[in-house]
Order: sequence, then C-alpha cells, then structure tokens
Amino acid sequence: MLKTFIQLLGDDAPVFRRYAWMALAYGLLSGLTVTALVLALGRLLAGDTGGAALWLLVLLAGLAACWAWRRQVERAGVRVGVTVLRGARQRLGDHVARLPVGWFTPENTARLGHVITQGMMNVAQLPAHVLTPLICGAVTPVVLIAALFVLHWQLGLIALLALPILAGTLRLTAHMGQRADDAYHQHFAQTSQRLIEFAQAQSVLRAFNGDGSGEGGGTRFLQQAIDEQRASGTRLIYLSSLSAVLNAWAVQAIFAALLVAAALWLNSLLGGAADAKDAIAVIVALLLVVRLVDPLQEVASYGEVLRGARGQLDAARAILAVQPLPEAAAPQAPRDGAVELRDVAFRYAQDQPDVLTGINLHIAPGSMTALIGASGSGKTTLVRLIARFFDVSQGALLVGGVDVRAMSSEQLAGQISQIFQDSYLFQGSIGDNIRIGKPDASDAQVLEAARQAGVAEIIARLPQGLATPVGEGGARLSGGERQRIAIARALVKDAPILLVDEATAALDAENQAAVAEALARLRGKRTVIVIAHQLSTVAMADQIVVLEGGTLREQGAPDVLREQNGLYAHFLAQRQAAKGWRIAAPARQPGTESGI
Repeated sequence: MLKTFIQLLGDDAPVFRRYAWMALAYGLLSGLTVTALVLALGRLLAGDTGGAALWLLVLLAGLAACWAWRRQVERAGVRVGVTVLRGARQRLGDHVARLPVGWFTPENTARLGHVITQGMMNVAQLPAHVLTPLICGAVTPVVLIAALFVLHWQLGLIALLALPILAGTLRLTAHMGQRADDAYHQHFAQTSQRLIEFAQAQSVLRAFNGDGSGEGGGTRFLQQAIDEQRASGTRLIYLSSLSAVLNAWAVQAIFAALLVAAALWLNSLLGGAADAKDAIAVIVALLLVVRLVDPLQEVASYGEVLRGARGQLDAARAILAVQPLPEAAAPQAPRDGAVELRDVAFRYAQDQPDVLTGINLHIAPGSMTALIGASGSGKTTLVRLIARFFDVSQGALLVGGVDVRAMSSEQLAGQISQIFQDSYLFQGSIGDNIRIGKPDASDAQVLEAARQAGVAEIIARLPQGLATPVGEGGARLSGGERQRIAIARALVKDAPILLVDEATAALDAENQAAVAEALARLRGKRTVIVIAHQLSTVAMADQIVVLEGGTLREQGAPDVLREQNGLYAHFLAQRQAAKGWRIAAPARQPGTESGI
C-alpha cells in the first residue's frame, strides 16, 4: 500500500517520508508522555512528593510538546494530501497518455475516471486523517509494552504477543471485506458510466420511451446498474460492520487477558507478604494496560477506512501496472506512405483466440485500398494495428518500409491521419476542432479542408462561420455535421496515410457523394485505407481486400475480383440488390375504382 502511495507521489515522495518520520516521532513522544504520567502517579502513591512533582513537570512538558508537534504533523499530512491532488493525478494522466489507444475500453475509462476523481480524493485524505492516528496508535503501544516489561515481564510478554494476534485479526477482516469493496467500487464506476450514458442518450430514449424515463430498454440498463450497486453496497455494509465488531473483540480480548494476568499477579501478592511497593507496581501496571488499549482500539477503528483507501490505491496501482507500448531506442524515419503486413497475427489477450491470422498485405504509397467483410471479420482491428493501437502478436507491420515498433510515437502519428466512425468534437469553435489536425494551419487551409469535407455550406449558413461554438461533444451540431468536421480535421493534417473507418455512415446521400469525391481527389496523393460498405467508395479503390474470420480471403483490383465470382462478387450482388429496393403501391385489382 505504501509502495503504491510513494509511486503516486513520484519525485514528491520525500514530502511523504518527512511526514512519516514526524508521525513516528509523535507516536514515540506520546508513549513517553503516558509513561511519564504513570511514573508520576507511582511516585505520588509512594509518598515521594518531590519525585512526583518532577515527573509532573516532565508530563506537562510532554503534553505541550505533543500538542505542538501534533500540529506540525497535521500540517505535514495536509501538505502530502495537497501533493497527491496536485501531482498524483498528473502522473496518472502522464502514464495513461502513453498507454496504447486500444486500452481505452469503456470499462477501463470508467475505472480511470473513478480513480482520478473519488479515488485520489480519498487517498489525499489519508495522511492528515487516517495515517497519523494509525502510526501513533502503532508506535505508542510499543513504548508502553517496554514499560510493562520493566514493571512485570509476564504482562509485557502477554502484551507483546497480543500485537501479532491483533495484526492477524486486522488482516483477516481486511481480506473479508476487500472483495466486497472491490465489487462496490466496480459497480459504482459502472453506475456512473450508465448515468452519463442516460443523460447523453435522452434523444434516443425519448424516441422510444416518450419521456425518456420509462420502463424501456435504455433505462433498464441504468436500473440494473443501480440495483447491482445497491446490492454490493449492502454486502459491503454488512461485512464492514462484521469486521469492525471482530476488530473490537480482538482488542477487548487483549484487554481481558492483561486484566486476568494482573489479577493473578495481585492475587499472588495478597496471598503472600506483599509490601506497598508491590501494590503500587500493580496499580501502575493496570494504568498502563488501560492506556495501552486506547491506541489499539483506535488502530482497530481505522481498519475499515484504511481498507477502503487500499482499494483505491490498488485500482491506481493496476492502472500504473499497465505497460505502455515500447518506444524505439533509435527511431527510424519512414521512407514513404507504403503499408505492409508480414504474416501478421493478433489477439487481444494471451488467453483469447486470434482475431487476425496470417495476414500478408502490401499497400503501395498513394494507392487506395478498400477493406470489406462481414461484421467481426477483423477490418477495424487491422486498421487499428496500422495506427498502433496495439502491437501485433506475431509478424511485422511496416509503414514506409519501417516496422512501427522501430518508430517513435511522434513519427508514426505524423504519418497517419484517421477518420473514425464515431468522432468526438471538443468544446470550442468549428475552426478550433478542424485545427486539432494541424494547429498551425492557416485559415485558407482550414477552409479548403472544410470545403473538401462538405463543411463549407455549414459555415456559410452560420453567422459566426468558423468561430461558431460546437458545444460539449459537438452537441449543437447534427451527427452528420459533426462527422464532416471530423473529416475536415483529418484532411487538414495532410499526413501521407489516411485511415477511414466507415466515415460516411452518418451522412446523407449528398454528403456521402461529397466525401467520396474528396477521397477520390486524394488518390495518388495519399495512401488511403478505407473500411467501406458504400459501392461508390469501394468502386474507386485500386485494390480490394476481403476479410473473413480474421483471415485475408481475397485481394486484388475490383475488376479482377468481380470476375472471380467469389466473396467480393457476392458483396456486389448484395449491395446492388439493396440499392434496387423500393416501396411500390399495391397493384389495383381489376374492376375496382378509386372512388365511391
């Protein structure tokens, strides 16, 4: 746990180490102050007024020192918390920014959001509110046990042996609740994701449910997530309560064992010739036993809080444990816009089957390649491998004659521009979103990219033109308008390779034709690799690649594949049949009239 905490702090770890030493010193000082109280009482009972006064002065000095030092410790803890909020989030962000894009699944994204928001806030509160009493509660009993050994070694031995027993109990109860805690945080993240989804999908929900909050399918997912969170929360409450009870029982059992030992000691004294000194020793020992229980009880009471924070730290550690894609020690620059796959195989995890198998493909620079195939055939995975969302499991993928693993991330990103099926617009203006592709683009370049992508007519009818705000996620624009701006963003980058993942899916026929013309103008200028189902896009390709079940089944020029009467020919027949569909009025029966 502390290792993860220090890992989150990074270069700021000395701030935590200083705080930890201060907290240890505070615990030692607290133990010595309690010991001074016991010694003062012993002197007072023995009738040594001078000695008692001396130890009372030591006690008062210890109390003043504890009060002043506790304030310093708390300030140091607050500094650690502020450092966590300021630096740990940044370090998580820097780490995540280097992870492969394929890592950002909805589940991982929800987990990341939960860790950065609620998780880091809980972790930041640890030093000032949890670790200080825990460290003090662990150190102070050690000092008191040493004093018990001096007074009565049997009591000291019992107290010493009780510490590992208590630690084992705390570990057991922590293990009991850890899985429940993990499940609760997982369901919490999923519920948060569903709530955001519910808010963002109101147009769809209202189209099918009327008011957007009925018993429809969309709200069923949200209600299911809430029910799962409630069930996991209830289980967590039960286990947390049980853990707290067991921890308290363990401390009380230690207290009872010490009392029994003290009673036996007292009984042995009463049965023999006991003097006043022995009686005073028993009283002082009992006082130490009482003072020993208090910090142990405090440690036990913070067990549940510490376990919850440990769950957050474990989630952060899991994210930090994900390895970024390796960077080349001596990056090599690509020669051109060619793309080549040599016996490529890929699987998302070691225990999962291959998604792509034995792919051998060469795409010449400046050519246009259309990827076609049924859903799940591996088209999107192949395109993502070219952009290095992941590394291939077998074989090699080359861009410009260089293995992508031998390039730097900046070199590969400079070679590739992408148009996704679902594109995201950032809050800002239309011009700002287009310039994401090329921050130093001139207005003329932005307008030209807008014209090629069919955005010019959108700009023309808006009073603010390029300066028109798009809203969060592009909420002020239609789906087709958002997609056209995303296409313009890719075009203005002017990278040698353009990857297109069914970019015209959200566009009407007119804008599909405009985008197809823009892609046609890029032939010979860029290497275009497009996942397409539109006949107009497929027909203009220099070569067609047909995927089925993760393998390359057909490859060649459109005319050649059409004559082979294979999968591509079947694809054409299906599209042409679909294109010829029309709704016709039913034929009028002979002898009937339209009027009455």
